[in-house]
Amino acid sequence: MTDVRQRTVNPSETTKSEIDNAKDQSDEEDDLAPGETTDPSTIPQGTEKTPDVLDGALKDINPRWRNWIIRGIFTWVMIFAFGFVIYMGPLALVLLVMAIQIKCFHEIILIGYIVYRSYDLPWFRTLSWYFLFASNYFFYGESLAAYFGVLLSRAEFLMPFFTYHRFISFSLYVAGLVAFVFSLVKKHYLKQFTLFGWTHVTLLIVVTQSHLIIQNIFEGLIWLLVPVSMVICNDIMAYMFGFFFGKTPLIQLSPKKTWEGFIGGALSTIVFGIVLSYGLVQFDFFVCPLRYDDIKEALSMDCERHPVFKVTEYNLPETLQCLFRIVGIPWTNMKIYPFILHSICMAIFASVIGPFGGFFASGFKRAFKIKDFGDTIPGHGGIMDRFDCQFLMATFIHVYYSSFIRVPNPTKLVQHVFTLKPEEQIQVFYMLRDRLLAKGILNGTDS
Repeated sequence: MTDVRQRTVNPSETTKSEIDNAKDQSDEEDDLAPGETTDPSTIPQGTEKTPDVLDGALKDINPRWRNWIIRGIFTWVMIFAFGFVIYMGPLALVLLVMAIQIKCFHEIILIGYIVYRSYDLPWFRTLSWYFLFASNYFFYGESLAAYFGVLLSRAEFLMPFFTYHRFISFSLYVAGLVAFVFSLVKKHYLKQFTLFGWTHVTLLIVVTQSHLIIQNIFEGLIWLLVPVSMVICNDIMAYMFGFFFGKTPLIQLSPKKTWEGFIGGALSTIVFGIVLSYGLVQFDFFVCPLRYDDIKEALSMDCERHPVFKVTEYNLPETLQCLFRIVGIPWTNMKIYPFILHSICMAIFASVIGPFGGFFASGFKRAFKIKDFGDTIPGHGGIMDRFDCQFLMATFIHVYYSSFIRVPNPTKLVQHVFTLKPEEQIQVFYMLRDRLLAKGILNGTDS
């Protein structure tokens, strides 16, 4: 370290970039404990791992085009695989989200293991996965209770878990916290608390967002498919426009991102979102929420359509009417699905704000001098490399739906009533009847 610092104070013998590198290296060494060294080669690196068949077939192709072909092939593989899961239905999508969540957690937590050299710390790996289990138990239990409470209340062995879900969740977390305290080792306190925080931030990013994705699925497949497809479209089209036309750098964190790709991807995403939304709203399979039908005693996707999925007539603004009259089109109003207008808002977010999830991930990778989170998908990197923007988009959709779309759902209210005991259900009935009579909504004959 002394040699490095001597070099940095002698600018006549080295270049400015070497000075900066030497400073970075000395800063990193200052952060290490005595006797520890940084070894970047131990951290997962890059997307160079490809199947032998592709390696042999593409060995004579220019590296730039080789990466483009590999990336394109596996993009289509992922699209077709995703289409098959959609065909299998909402529950298959829920299982897919859970699998993606676990893999993303593994990729991020693995970097923490290596960077902070946690292999010699007792229990830490076990505790990391334990907290993943505890957080999933809480979040998914909340969702199942909210959407399928009637079904769960009918199974006697599930009733204790349903009734005391939050207390059990709290107990699980407290047990993990106590175990962590017992695992503390002298001289490693800072490292252990750093990794404790690392685990919880990872849980916040991965588990909370995947929980919101699953809630979006339960509200109707369209609230998952349209946003996910928009992010995929934006990523692909931004890459394509940047590959062929990109010249102006967009952001320092991602040197390959260009303004040409950013703008081209945004325009393409808006058009794609409108077309896809119009196609999906034609089918009840995509717009109806998943619920438990207590009459059929089965999961159902039959519903009375939400107003955003019904054709509505709008009067055009005077400015647009004047423009149409100039070109000889006498339009004063138009009929359209309101969801298509909402899809434009979603497309704008996916194009303008969504990429910042990727920029955030790029900054994270640069901080630890890694190219990708893993090499699970040839040409793309790890699972987290593909879903960094999806998590941010999922949160936006959940907030957007809750703020502008959701309306009181009588079916859900009735399902909550059915989770009560029979005498309590009768009490609710009489209370509702008396209130309706008092307000004049019902009369004595109706009663």
